[in-house]
Amino acid sequence: MSVSATSTGQRATKDDLKRIYFIGGKRPLQDAATTAVLGFKAYNLAKMAALGLKVPPAFVIGTGYCADPQTVVPQLWQPALAELEAFTGLKLGDVRRPLLLSVRSGAPVSMPGMMETLLNIGLTDATIPGLIRLTGHPRLAWDAYRRLIAGYGEVVAGIGPEHFEADLAAIRQDEDERSLDFASLRQVAQLHLETFRREAGAPFPQDPETQLSEAISAIFRSWGSEKAMAYRNLHDLSHEMGTAVTVQRMVFGNAGGLSGAGVGFTRNPVTGDHKPWVDFLFNAQGEDVVSGRRTARGHDELAAVAPQVWEELVDAAALLERHFGDMQDFEFTVQDGVLFLLQTRNGKRTPMATARIALDLLAEGVIDVETARERTRGLDRHALTVRSIGSDVGTALHPIASAASASSGVVCGEIALAEARVRERKGAGISVILVRSDAETRDIAALDIADGLLTQRGARTSHAAVVARQLGKVCLVGCETMAIDAARNEVNIGGTIFPEGAVITLDGNNGSIYPGAARIVASVQTELLARLDALHGRSAEPAGKSATLLAEVG
Repeated sequence: MSVSATSTGQRATKDDLKRIYFIGGKRPLQDAATTAVLGFKAYNLAKMAALGLKVPPAFVIGTGYCADPQTVVPQLWQPALAELEAFTGLKLGDVRRPLLLSVRSGAPVSMPGMMETLLNIGLTDATIPGLIRLTGHPRLAWDAYRRLIAGYGEVVAGIGPEHFEADLAAIRQDEDERSLDFASLRQVAQLHLETFRREAGAPFPQDPETQLSEAISAIFRSWGSEKAMAYRNLHDLSHEMGTAVTVQRMVFGNAGGLSGAGVGFTRNPVTGDHKPWVDFLFNAQGEDVVSGRRTARGHDELAAVAPQVWEELVDAAALLERHFGDMQDFEFTVQDGVLFLLQTRNGKRTPMATARIALDLLAEGVIDVETARERTRGLDRHALTVRSIGSDVGTALHPIASAASASSGVVCGEIALAEARVRERKGAGISVILVRSDAETRDIAALDIADGLLTQRGARTSHAAVVARQLGKVCLVGCETMAIDAARNEVNIGGTIFPEGAVITLDGNNGSIYPGAARIVASVQTELLARLDALHGRSAEPAGKSATLLAEVG
């Protein structure tokens, strides 16, 4: 499909905002379908499809309905659903060829992880056999079903995720859930159905159209969630924009074999280095990576096991960056060795990465001088200062654990296990590190005032890690040797017990964790600063060393 060249410059009318738009095929997107109408997520889906990238077909319910979600009745979206069914050759609720759907939010500006997503809509006791016949993957079918019940229970019915996590733990015990066979996953699904009935007071809905209708309503409601409102307040965003809802054909990263899900950046968002920065999990769905509840590290396994997919992904990343003229944050799924792009947006990055990426894109001819200047306006020596651990003569620092670094720098602070503790200690002028089991966006209010974040699970590309990087917080995720004992208000890090309030140091430059407060020094990358000064016509200092020590901190 193609996107009209005028679609970004035209002001949307109220009628435009209250329409349903189709993404897929070769038809051009209507001129009225601007980012204000579709939200950036769906609009960029259309642009990726226009570039020839594989994008699952979808229909989009415009942002105008967010203010009146009660008007989004099935009769409104059923014609678009019929069009999607005709396009795919599948049908929602069909017992032989069931169409399964993802239902996603998408505001006119990027709000990573602040609203909800539901996957695998359309699976029921009756359609499970059809999916198994269609795909030949019984494990995929039962894994998707148990994920739907848990996700729907949490987002639509308001059931705490810990109930479903307990079901899963009872079956998998010490085994990685990705290694569970279909019989075990079927047991998990049956437990989830019982949990849903018990906690919701009603059975899990077995009508696919009911599932879809309730999912759409829940996504619109998530625009007014506490974390979404907190994010908009933090970034001075309008509460009136609303979110669109994208209903899209499912593709499955949990199909086994050469299947998986990932999130990546076209360049390193911490340093700005010109190489893809990707987290990937085989036999997983996208929520496993972005939710912060699973640990994913790097792309090495994908590149080794499926080199052709990796090369295709690298080429797609380069195409996206050239087309959008900026470093991109993208989500993708691989199903049976076929790469699908699900999202792209301008990536959140550190000030150092902001400078290096803009300067490099200018040198590569992707952007012009004025664009580079605009993107780096306000960046100076202070913005490019990096904190690191100083080396004391005769004293060796010994880390007690390590984790994946999602944001650079060093921070020392007291351990805080909850938002109330963060607020109390910050109110007393104390540096605080928020320590959590998962890297989740629901902690945004606490993360905004904390000085750093350390989590037991999560990926560098999870939504919470992206937000932490945007807020300039040192962030380490996926510390597998850490365990939190909430009853005792203490944390075991690498075999050392720390009560809440104990001081630790996080080194975001290499992922190390130290007991106590380390000595911190501040330095600046003088070569990068010289390039930045030259861009803005400022007098530059002689660039002797790549990093010049400025001062000790604290």
